[in-house]
Amino acid sequence: MDRTVRRSPARLPFARRSPVRLRLVAAGVVLAALALLAGTAVALDPAPSAASPAGSGAADAVTVGALSPLTVETAAGPLRFSVEVVATAEERARGLMHRRQMDADRGMLFDMGRTAPAFFWMRNTYLSLDILFLAPDGEIRRIAANTEPLSEAQIPSGEPVRYVLELVAGTAAARGIKVGDRVVHPVIRGR
Repeated sequence: MDRTVRRSPARLPFARRSPVRLRLVAAGVVLAALALLAGTAVALDPAPSAASPAGSGAADAVTVGALSPLTVETAAGPLRFSVEVVATAEERARGLMHRRQMDADRGMLFDMGRTAPAFFWMRNTYLSLDILFLAPDGEIRRIAANTEPLSEAQIPSGEPVRYVLELVAGTAAARGIKVGDRVVHPVIRGR
């Protein structure tokens, strides 16, 4: 008589698991890893939102994600844009990913939550952009013009910044926006 004890496959960690089930588990692990990577997709150094004291964040000044007016003060005069403001780590990570178009008078303003070096990339971003790195008072400190869509190359701020403004590529040159010009928006409170 055979006295072999048989255990159900469900009780053995990977015994007799179907290849389909193993593939689903592997796909889940891969998706989880990609979700973690997506958390750093745009701002490679996302600052914690908690770094902003209560009552001084972007959400208090404007509705985050909605369009709000922004002005760039240039030597030739003020330039007006409508921007989406992003202030959370999740919003910063998503940025302008997967968008195929943006009007020339639109942009995205990132409140990084603290003043620190910032690094951006263009992963999953189909639009070429001008990325303007701003000091806490809104002064433009660096312009990364005509960024390469879908590139994973790091785009550094070059120095500590508090805000980042993304515009359609070529806007800075075409409209005369230069380093030293000032960006004015209710979120920018460093004046």
